[in-house]
Amino acid sequence: MRTPLQGGLPPIDAVAGAVVEIACDESGFSGTNLLHSTAPVITHAGVDLDVDEAVELITTLRSGFRFSPHEFKSGQFLRGPGAAEAREWFLGALTGRASVHLVDKEFFLVTRVVDLLLFEPVYAAGTRLTQDQRPPALALYRAGRSAGGDWDVFLGAFVDLVRTKRRQPDPRAVQRFFAARDALLGTGLGTPAAAVLTALDPTHVWAVVTRLDNEDRSIPPPLEPMLPALAETVLSWSGGRRQVLVTHDEQSALTADRLTRLRQALTDHCGPPAADADQAGALPAGTSPLAGLVMVDSRDDPRVQVADLLAGVARRSPGIVEDALLQPLLSPTSLRDPEG
Repeated sequence: MRTPLQGGLPPIDAVAGAVVEIACDESGFSGTNLLHSTAPVITHAGVDLDVDEAVELITTLRSGFRFSPHEFKSGQFLRGPGAAEAREWFLGALTGRASVHLVDKEFFLVTRVVDLLLFEPVYAAGTRLTQDQRPPALALYRAGRSAGGDWDVFLGAFVDLVRTKRRQPDPRAVQRFFAARDALLGTGLGTPAAAVLTALDPTHVWAVVTRLDNEDRSIPPPLEPMLPALAETVLSWSGGRRQVLVTHDEQSALTADRLTRLRQALTDHCGPPAADADQAGALPAGTSPLAGLVMVDSRDDPRVQVADLLAGVARRSPGIVEDALLQPLLSPTSLRDPEG
């Protein structure tokens, strides 16, 4: 017997006007286990197929490439007979009808150090809406990766610092974080990265940690990359001109409260100025690009099965960024170092 689906965010009103409905799923999500996961990246895929189109695609894969008649995953898909040919056909069939947003988990953590501890934490963080915060994160990420074990200790100390299951702030966690910061500074990082680390202020960090431990829900969950991944997927499909209604495989990170806050954050950031509210094709001011999100069981929705397969195929592809078949589907605003 299946348990009831949790989460989701039904549309506030009947969705009208320019709307696109997409089906989404992810691959590589490991909860807050971002440093020790066997999957260093997360892929979040969206497709705008209707049910009949998704059924036809899956039927073709099964009949033409002899796959199991049951729901299949990317692992068996890529190991099956004629896998290379099937993969080429599958990705080609989705060109223009799908997108893949890539999240490098380690880089995500670095953006969280910057977003949470140097700026006011908001639900739009980690997306194109906060690109002005990306340069310091990139500088720290690139320099830190060459610092060896001290880099790993610093990231581990940050994860421990922002875990939110404590009843009250732990001064020792703050002390360990700044000790790891100082050790990393001692490795001789370049000026841009050192400036980011030096700007970390114990008073501000303590204030943020206190808010987290007091369950201040206005702060986005610090170790949940699914929210910025979803936000970026919605922004990509919206283009500022239409709302996006998402059908998503059940995902524990996408609670109703978080989705409500994300929808409002996108409303605040994406509405055009009043003078441009009647701009041809633009979303009216006060309209969120996220119309709503409906949770489903992937076994019941072939569109989500296609999104799941795409996300898995992308994540398991060596050299995903250089893959000529995947490049047309990969979001240009993926949360990764654009140089490698």
